[in-house]
Amino acid sequence: MTAGAMVLKTLLLMVAFAGPSVAQIRGAASSQAPSTPPPQVEDPFGRDAPRGTIAGFTRAVDRGDFASAARYLQLRGSQARNAEALARALSEMMDRHFVQPIATISGGPDGELDDGLPADRERVGPLVIGDRLVDIALVRVTDPQAGPIWLISTETLSQVPALYRSIGESWAQRVMPAPLVRRSLLGVSAAQWILLAASIIIPVLVLRLLSAVLVGFVRRTRLEPGRRYRLDVWYAGLRWPMIVIVADVIHYYVLTPLIGLPLAFRFRYARVAAVVVVVAVAWLLLRMLSLAMEHARGLVHGRSQTGTRSLMLLAERLFQGLILVLAILTILTVAGVDTMTALAGFGIGGIAIALGAQKTVENLLGGIALLSDRVLAVGDLCIISNRTGIVEGITLRSIRLRTEDQTLLSIPAGTLSGSSVENFATRAKILMKTRLYLQYGTSAEQLRSILGGIRDLIADNPRLETKTSRARLVDLGERAAEIELFVYVSTSDYLEFLAVREEFLLRVATVVESSGSAFARPTQLVYMEDVAGVDGPVRGAVSRDDVRLTQRGPLRPPTSISGD
Repeated sequence: MTAGAMVLKTLLLMVAFAGPSVAQIRGAASSQAPSTPPPQVEDPFGRDAPRGTIAGFTRAVDRGDFASAARYLQLRGSQARNAEALARALSEMMDRHFVQPIATISGGPDGELDDGLPADRERVGPLVIGDRLVDIALVRVTDPQAGPIWLISTETLSQVPALYRSIGESWAQRVMPAPLVRRSLLGVSAAQWILLAASIIIPVLVLRLLSAVLVGFVRRTRLEPGRRYRLDVWYAGLRWPMIVIVADVIHYYVLTPLIGLPLAFRFRYARVAAVVVVVAVAWLLLRMLSLAMEHARGLVHGRSQTGTRSLMLLAERLFQGLILVLAILTILTVAGVDTMTALAGFGIGGIAIALGAQKTVENLLGGIALLSDRVLAVGDLCIISNRTGIVEGITLRSIRLRTEDQTLLSIPAGTLSGSSVENFATRAKILMKTRLYLQYGTSAEQLRSILGGIRDLIADNPRLETKTSRARLVDLGERAAEIELFVYVSTSDYLEFLAVREEFLLRVATVVESSGSAFARPTQLVYMEDVAGVDGPVRGAVSRDDVRLTQRGPLRPPTSISGD
């Protein structure tokens, strides 16, 4: 059996022990309605199962309530008159000589069905008294109010006086100083408290030493540096959870029964041990999940895999939440809380939280959809909600965008589903599109020479895509001859694109200058106007494009064309 299976089996046994008893069914049906199933009744004294009978009996004796303790005994004849003495003696015998784990007592309403005994009989123990093994026999009877219950049989009670006279001191009483044995706290002697602490500390120290020796031995073997590093990381992360789990199992199942603790204390202490195991197992699972997901994220390289890493982080957090919820529910079960009621409360609370946090849920779902579609990655240049910038972070709640003004813009992930996202980083090539304006006076031969030179530049540049690129004379406009450049630069890096474009445009300028032409300058037509009725001509310079002239006097032709 593997260590994981042993830990799981131990956890299940301890949780089963600490859980509440199952309600019983009445044995007899009403004579007026024989077809109606009898209602389920739970015994208020916990005698529904053998473990409940033993636990209730020891707790009653521990608090000195012998009237309640008698309810767990099948008293006959003179035994009823000596009920208190029998209860004291039987309880002390079980405290000293019941060395089996509490979980070995059946917690089911029907007891152990494969022990070779009749269905209404159950065997608890045995008690190790010297060289003798004595079983405590339980019998199942029908109570008029509680239905089927388990009681300590009258046969066992008849043996108690003789057995009690033969018992001796416990192991702790023999080896520990008498002053420590006489002093007690919570029904446990000081000597037993010391032994209980030692049964915890010693396994922890021994397991810590053994783990260090084992890992040191493995590290001395010829391991690759990468494997040795992973061994150190996993050992550092899982060492203490594993030590706590194994030490708790050794402490509870092996050492605690040898101390001779009162049985009532052992029933209470079992809950503490079960909670420790649950917490340690949850701790171990969380550490294993964190280390495994960290290793998986390390295998995903590249800026384009940011979405995958974010989804892994989301999955890790979801599993962490699931582990914590299961651990909490298990602890509540150990404490005796009805987990079905707790789950119903969680459901109502979850609905209330969901209604009050609609935007948060919307952002969460939007973040999941964004990461799943891999629309963006950290470092991408994009336009989101009409804002241009570089993505600096992607979370389940928002996208952080560093704008051109170096401000940090946080965009809720939920709003991305209703807005457009333009990602420039996904392009394999970047378009360089512009128009060249050549001055008037450029001849047709010069235009052909310029076009040919530009096309040669495109064909000779390996960074430019020749199949889709073009250089065409598109217009002879009012101010200049226009040549359109439509060229793809084979790069996705915008800074590299700027450098290629700069070099290409400088070479285009060289081609234009070598042909004897030049680029046109922006011009403006200026008109001179005489306004009648005013002493002396009043002249103003107005733009032909901006003002519609009204003739008030003789209109003179334009006298000049000047640059801005």
